Amino acid sequence: MHMPNRLRVLVASPLGHVVAAPLESALDSAHIAVATDEDEFVRSVVGNVRFDVVVSDLIWNRPEMEWTFDGLDAIGILAEHDRHAPVILATQGYGLEQDHLDEARLRNEVVGVIAKSDGFATLMNSIRAAALGQSVAEKVEPPRRKPLYELLTGQRGHTAGRLAGAIASGNASDGASLARAAKVSPNTANKVTSHYLGPIIEARGEHPAASPMTQAAVYRWCGLHARYLISWCRRHGHPDVLAPMP
Repeated sequence: MHMPNRLRVLVASPLGHVVAAPLESALDSAHIAVATDEDEFVRSVVGNVRFDVVVSDLIWNRPEMEWTFDGLDAIGILAEHDRHAPVILATQGYGLEQDHLDEARLRNEVVGVIAKSDGFATLMNSIRAAALGQSVAEKVEPPRRKPLYELLTGQRGHTAGRLAGAIASGNASDGASLARAAKVSPNTANKVTSHYLGPIIEARGEHPAASPMTQAAVYRWCGLHARYLISWCRRHGHPDVLAPMP
């Protein structure tokens, strides 16, 4: 298998320009494009020849973007515009990335996950491997808990995701406001603990087995997983539950 004649790589990160020039030199004058925000990413992808490799931050370490765009959004944009490419996701090494990581390791588009702390050589070697159709690194290590990505599937899973997103975005404080924010019936909102989110929390072992599941526990859990829940709603057709309530 041969490396493309002029390797096309998209580096999607607020600090992408820091590595662009060294990568061009190290990768035999490859064409390195950089996207430092969502708009630049879309412009780089739409109407252009597809990239041989896309490297994206998993969580974008920029305050105004942490809640609006991430590496999983980037994968969706590639698919939406029929610009599929092997994707390498770069992690910061923070615990808040775990839910995103759990999904990333299950996505076929992701050929590897690397830690930024591993340095430039790892990044360069990973791009070379991905361009040759090789696996970058072990990406299927067992998650500590059942991934939310697998639990938020089917009709009930999507209803649970809507309820969780409404809570995580701060739009719900009780059953009535949850029903309005998630656009579900009061009866459905009142079952958030018993039928929708409570069972998910218990399936992940995130609630003491001997303690009753409470609404307060569900709301706390949504807060702890807010970044992923908001990302999931944004990417699965439920952005309406994230909009501020009038």
